[in-house]
Amino acid sequence: MLKILGAAFGAALIVGVATQAAAAGSISGAGATFPAPVYNKWAEAYKAQTQTALNYQAIGSGGGIKQIQASTVDFGASDKPLKLEDQAKDGLVMFPTVIGGIVPVMNLPGFKPGQLKMTGANLADIYRGAIKNWNDPILAKANPGLKLPNLPITVVHRSDGSGTTFLFTSYLSLEAPHWASEVGANDSVQWPVGLGGKGNDGVAAFVKQTPGSIGYVEYAYAKQNAMTYALMQDKAGQFIAPTAANFKAAAANAKWTEAPGFYLLLLDQPGANAWPITGATFILMHAKQTDAAKGKDVLAFFDWAYKNGDAAAEQLDYVPLPANVKDLIRKSWSKIVGPDGKPVYK
Repeated sequence: MLKILGAAFGAALIVGVATQAAAAGSISGAGATFPAPVYNKWAEAYKAQTQTALNYQAIGSGGGIKQIQASTVDFGASDKPLKLEDQAKDGLVMFPTVIGGIVPVMNLPGFKPGQLKMTGANLADIYRGAIKNWNDPILAKANPGLKLPNLPITVVHRSDGSGTTFLFTSYLSLEAPHWASEVGANDSVQWPVGLGGKGNDGVAAFVKQTPGSIGYVEYAYAKQNAMTYALMQDKAGQFIAPTAANFKAAAANAKWTEAPGFYLLLLDQPGANAWPITGATFILMHAKQTDAAKGKDVLAFFDWAYKNGDAAAEQLDYVPLPANVKDLIRKSWSKIVGPDGKPVYK
């Protein structure tokens, strides 16, 4: 049974009581499940200080993009970044909040976290159905001396449009030409094999319940539910663990100043101990706000989080953004204007 996240999020994450929110002020958002744990922590602390509540529906990045496009929420959240031209097409602006890692998790009785080693090509072969059993010779080659079980592999993937899926399939496309040509990278793909779970918590639940299964989740979900995870081969050929330090190593070479509209991927980065499936998560807002006060409230929340939320992020093994990147983001907020054409937040 999921210890924390299943109860906390499920299909939607609601922070604050509706009647209190109406009286004290509230902001609404929807999208990625990847950052839901840290948004929850931030929201609790922010409400305690300001009485402003956050109503955040953790419905997946695809849903978050659709909801902000339809203007049914104050902000959308996505782990799949939108390119500048796509932002402009929908009248949106985008900025990152934190960085995290995506981790292959499995249900292998008797195995400890980090005992199994995995390459990107191995992972792609499992997810396209070419490797069907845990004692396959290809997996045995990457794990000399480790007795792998004679157990069928049950593949678990996301059933909803997901930025986590976008990052995961983008990584598989980098590592395996077969995957790139047969399946490709997107927030929703035609999976060759497997079962679908909704949200990071849904994938985690399927894996927890199914011996022999493998899935992919943001690291906070793996850690808080004591899930078995694989070591992944980095760009230098070393097998490394998913840790905040290794996510930070992957983010060390991020060139945000050269990223138009903050579009940037952090997959398979060079450098020692750079976790290969690392990514930022993003906020989407309308450049022209119909309600200047509401736009100001959203930016005030994220400004507060940048100033006060790093410790909570680190406790959940996310990587906070560097101070100079936060300053760059604050400057970009001048593009978010009210009906009068003036910036809603200064």
